[in-house]
Amino acid sequence: MKNILANWNFMRAIRLILGVIILVQGFEAREWMYAFAGILLAGMAIANIGCCGVGGCNVPSRKTDKEFINKDITYEEIH
Repeated sequence: MKNILANWNFMRAIRLILGVIILVQGFEAREWMYAFAGILLAGMAIANIGCCGVGGCNVPSRKTDKEFINKDITYEEIH
């Protein structure tokens, strides 16, 4: 319940609105695949999940080694 009420943003609200619109249109036109798509889209917005889950698509930041950054690089000339 906590996840449903928290972290609402513009895109999540748009997904919910579009999901409800598609769901209603699917029922009115008796197109059950559209209604199912509306249920999926609205459910994803309510549960705050997507194709990768909550924050599942982010890449962890790379930790740099300070010793490596400050180390002088020496080059050798090859003949």
